[in-house]
This record gives sequence, structure tokens and C-alpha cells, in this order.
Amino acid sequence: MSLVIRMARAGTKKRPVYHIVVADSRAPRDGRFIERLGYFNPLLPKDKTERLKFDIEKAQAWIKKGAQPSDRVSRFLDAAGVLKREKRNNPEKAIPRKERKAAREEALKAKEAGDAAAKTAATAKAAADKAAAAAS
Repeated sequence: MSLVIRMARAGTKKRPVYHIVVADSRAPRDGRFIERLGYFNPLLPKDKTERLKFDIEKAQAWIKKGAQPSDRVSRFLDAAGVLKREKRNNPEKAIPRKERKAAREEALKAKEAGDAAAKTAATAKAAADKAAAAAS
């Protein structure tokens, strides 16, 4: 049985509150869970202490038993200094299209300029080698 520490959605329509729970990975998101570790209210401002209540000691105990935290829960644990979370890949699609296109064109121009410089350096070296061979 693989265990996960994840968030289960609660609250009403358009007013979410999330319970942080330990559950079997095969259980439904809002369904059966083993233990509730806390809650998260994303509607509150980030500076409020009531936004997140999380029993970190219980989470550490479950992690020692083999539970894997979800990405969002691992962010909470990283903010608390308990678990080190590696950075995730931020895809190019997050950049607006015009900026992406301009950056791609600049990279292509730089590559072409580098290729041209390498080609001229190679021809200059070949000419120098020919001159040295002719002088000998």
C-alpha cells in the first residue's frame, strides 16, 4: 500500500478549503483517508497565520513510514524547513508568445554568427597551414 500526504478539497462551491490528509494513493481525492494532519485555506491572505495549520511532527512520522508528499504539501514542508524540495521545470509555454519568438530569433542569430566565425577561423587556419607547407 503506497501512502501519500495530499490535500483533499472541502468547502463550498467557489470557496475551497483543503484538508491535508494521509491516504492510500488509490483512494479518491476527497474520499477515504487514514489521518488528517491539518488544513489550508487559499482564500486568506498569505500573511495570516490561519491560512495554514499543519502538524509537521505527524507528517515527519508518516514520511519515515514511507508516505510521499504531493508537490503542494512538499512546498509547505520546504517552507517549514523540514524537507528539501528540488526545483521543478518551468516550461517555455509560460512565457508570452512574442517574447518566446524574439528570444528564439536572437539565439538563432547568435548561433549563425558563431558558425560564421568558426568557419572563417577554420579557413584562416587552413590557409596558414598551406603557406607553412609551401614554405618548407
